[in-house]
Amino acid sequence: MKRRILISVFDKTGIEKFAALAKQDVEIVSTGGTATRLESEGIKVKSVEKVTGFPEILGGRVKTLHPMIFGGILGDQHNPEHAKTVAEHGIGFFDAVVVNLYDFKKFEDIEHIDIGGVALLRAAAKNGNSCLPVIDPADYDEVVRLLGSGREIPADIRDAFVAKTFEYTAAYDAAIAVWMRRQIESKQPIWPA
Repeated sequence: MKRRILISVFDKTGIEKFAALAKQDVEIVSTGGTATRLESEGIKVKSVEKVTGFPEILGGRVKTLHPMIFGGILGDQHNPEHAKTVAEHGIGFFDAVVVNLYDFKKFEDIEHIDIGGVALLRAAAKNGNSCLPVIDPADYDEVVRLLGSGREIPADIRDAFVAKTFEYTAAYDAAIAVWMRRQIESKQPIWPA
């Protein structure tokens, strides 16, 4: 079965390392800016819009929140019922999700609260036995090696990536909560007028 990964990153550092996977017949699915960057590196990419049959809407607020994406991430490849459902609906499994989030601490505004990215990461981490969540550009070489080998990724490596992902999303949510509390205490608006 052909491997498939979803890449949607705010920080595009090192993203070109995934070119090695594209050359090994791994399908890469990606969102707007990330797809453009990958294509500029000569990497063959399938757009999220092509997978979902639906365009990005609401100024980019909604692009990956779709059953064709989340079914492929949350579907447990080891579960025959999941495999049947995914096949019935023409959903492809994802073997990895490579996402990092808007830099909220830098911007500290409501528009830089990442929704889809957090949901993608949490879904992949919940289903880490089938879909590897990847958040750190420092891990890209290892991910390319692991996915390119065609072998099953060892459980201890999956567990480490899952734990790292939940630590990352927890810290992200904590930064948002701290900012909101400061806004409230200083009587500053959370939403722009």
